[in-house]
Formats: sequence, C-alpha cells, structure tokens
Amino acid sequence: MRGLFITGTDTNVGKTVVSAALMHYLRKWGNGCYWKPVQTGIEVDNDTESVKTLGNCSETEIHDFGYRLRCPVSPHLAAELSGVHLSIDEILQKYLPKKNATYIVEGAGGLLVPLNEKELVADLIRAVALPALIVSRSTLGTINHTVLTIEALRSRSIDIAGIIMVGEKNQQNRRAIEFYGGVCVVGEMPHFESLSSERLSDWALQDMDKEEFLKKFL
Repeated sequence: MRGLFITGTDTNVGKTVVSAALMHYLRKWGNGCYWKPVQTGIEVDNDTESVKTLGNCSETEIHDFGYRLRCPVSPHLAAELSGVHLSIDEILQKYLPKKNATYIVEGAGGLLVPLNEKELVADLIRAVALPALIVSRSTLGTINHTVLTIEALRSRSIDIAGIIMVGEKNQQNRRAIEFYGGVCVVGEMPHFESLSSERLSDWALQDMDKEEFLKKFL
C-alpha cells in the first residue's frame, strides 16, 4: 500500500475535509482512493460519505470497508458498547484494500486514541506502513499539541510527510511548529465560509504549499 495516513492533533480538527481536498490533489498524479478503517458515531456522522461528496469521488475512489460503530465516542468504547472487539489484525485481514491505488487513509481522532485495551491509532499507522500527515489547528495551543504529536510519531519510527494547519493563518505558530518540530507545514487550509467540492479542489490545486515535497509521498 502507498499513500498517506491522515492523523490529527485532536478530534474535529479537520481530518475529513483535508482528506477530501487530498482526493482532488491526487487526481493530478493518478489513481487515488479514500479509506476510513474505523468510524464511530456512524448514526450521526459518516466521514466516508463526506469525503465522497466533498472530494467529488467516484465509487472506485472510495473503499468503504471497516468498522462502522454507533455512538460518537472513542473507538474502544464504541466497540465495547456495540459488543464488538476491534482489532488491527482484523482490519488488516478483513478490510485492507487490495487494489493498486494511492490511498488517503483517515484515522479516528488523534494519534493516541485507543482502539482496544492494547492498541492505539498509532499502532494502526505502523501496521499499514504509511507516512503520517498531521492535521493541526492554527490557533492558540497548537504548538504544544502538534509538537507532541510529532514526538509521538518519531518515537514509534513513523515517517512524517508534513503538517496541514487548519484555520486563520498564524505565521508565528507555523514558524514555531516547523522550528521546534522539525517538520514542514505543507498547507494552510482556511475555515471556508461555504464548503464545497469546487472550493476544496481550488485550494488543493492552487494553495497547497511545497507540491514536490508532498508529491514524493503520493
């Protein structure tokens, strides 16, 4: 498998919107596909459908197989409440995509979110062996959250493709993250007044920074 694993510094930080934008970006280079291995709160929130709509994805660009759990809570708790034992081995054996494509794989919540009593989202990233793209906020607190995420990835020998910051541009926070974290910010995504497939495509193809840097991971 090749592609990127989209992780975040927190829940609701913008991973799904960034994933949709990257699906537009991928079409420049070839065959892309989105996959969300674990989705909780499926009764109120369906990230796969959001990416399909915002990314203007065809059926062949979506791999909609994985754990689909009720209750908008951490995966380990959603699985417990659903009477399901969530495991990375089952994800790899039962749900792992097989076709030749570049995958945008979206995680659930942040890096250290538990999947079960022993495994974290970070362990899933290692298992699928993809570099991580970190989605972070641009606002106060992001330096600490983002650098902690970088350190947690490095301690597990997970390659880091870069960072996309979401929100109003903050050059001081960007410079601090790049300096203290030693990782490039490859894009700054605003909070769009009107979120649409067209606007995301424009951002992905025109506004994302360091195209050559990101291209080598895709």
